[in-house]
Amino acid sequence: MKPHVTLVNPSAPVGAAMHMPFALLGLGYLGAILEKNQFQVDVIDCQVLKLSLEDFRNEISKRQPNIVGVTSSTLTYQTAIKLIKIAKETCPNCITIAGGAHVTFWDDKALEECPELDIVIRKEGENTLLELVQKIANDESFQDVIGITCRKDGKIVKNPDRPYIEDLDALPFPARHLWPMERFREYEDILYLATSRGCVYWCEFCSTVRMHGRKYRMRSPKNVVDELEFLHKTYGISKFTFCDDAFTVDQQRTETLCSEIRQRGLKIEWNCGTRVDMLTRELLVKMKDAGCISVWFGVESGSQQVLDAMKKGITTELTIKVLGWVKELGMQPIPNVILGFPGETKESAWKTIKFVEKISPDAVGFYNVATPFPGTPMYDMVKEKGWLRVTDFDMYDTTHPIFETPWLSMKELGKLREGAFHHFYLRRAYFFDKRRRFKTYTPLLVASNFIANIKLKLRRK
Repeated sequence: MKPHVTLVNPSAPVGAAMHMPFALLGLGYLGAILEKNQFQVDVIDCQVLKLSLEDFRNEISKRQPNIVGVTSSTLTYQTAIKLIKIAKETCPNCITIAGGAHVTFWDDKALEECPELDIVIRKEGENTLLELVQKIANDESFQDVIGITCRKDGKIVKNPDRPYIEDLDALPFPARHLWPMERFREYEDILYLATSRGCVYWCEFCSTVRMHGRKYRMRSPKNVVDELEFLHKTYGISKFTFCDDAFTVDQQRTETLCSEIRQRGLKIEWNCGTRVDMLTRELLVKMKDAGCISVWFGVESGSQQVLDAMKKGITTELTIKVLGWVKELGMQPIPNVILGFPGETKESAWKTIKFVEKISPDAVGFYNVATPFPGTPMYDMVKEKGWLRVTDFDMYDTTHPIFETPWLSMKELGKLREGAFHHFYLRRAYFFDKRRRFKTYTPLLVASNFIANIKLKLRRK
């Protein structure tokens, strides 16, 4: 008898900053590969369905799966462990599996912390999960499957890594139908897809290289646009986000992809994220013609010294130039920055805040707090230096300071991030912008930030 597999996405901790719910691509690919091989699979997405722990207990009890696979980020790890324990209590004979970036680098610790957890799948999970399920279906031992960490003879063993999937076109499209797709429109009318895996850079704050390899593996333009067309026809959606770390790494591929969208007459809008050193003005023109309306950039810092410490490999001058092109062409540049990276000072942080306002005055930059996620070089550094102060992963939502350095305390960093938003809305340029000046929300927004800024200054005294 073929096993029934339930894949689970945990909820974020109460009060944590979190992206709006969407059909997770990682779980979607896992579901698709299992369905392709005729296994019964379903998804319990606690975020989308807003399930409590007790709600999850009821759901898993009704389904009675043979295998429960739970994904997690660092932020949702502790909730994932609670769900695994509930699954084991409710379905004592089920095999429990954890996967995702966090447990990839926390595998032995996860098994130590949670006796109810049977297997950790590290890195890319499609082929590893398929082999596991096939062995379980055939009542064979799974302890030697590559790409997993598990218990063997009473000890935790880490099997060799599984090679990365080179032909991404061979993967079926994510099984989005396993989600209640109508629920997503309560949040936003956008669908997400990924066109590549891996990276050739190794920024100190990022785990992509360790997770997906130091090489870009890319889907073909035809395969990507096939998915766009399928989603457009199936769900009637015309807005898309490409989740790639660097969408334009292969500029020729990006041009071909844009041409494919135009040739098929797809009337869609989309946005993507990339690096400033992977764009030309000519490419941006072609992207706009194919429906691109905004581009996300890892600006990270307005201080060249901090950028170099991050090993970002870009310059502030290039950032100004490229984001200028985006604005000139009528698209919106959206900068992401990181405040508090080791070496950051109050002076460099304010330099970054003002830099963001200069390069993207129409949109609030995402002022993320430097967060040492397991699997990143930054985590290794912070641990080694003895700077880590918060070990509760429920706080790792990039808004709470987690460590402090000789240059910047956690208290100072928290005030800097809060002050960054107040500074943005209290600028004369914001209030007197003709597009906003006569909007009802403008004076309310300015007033609320003015009051909050006064309170912040009083707390500093």
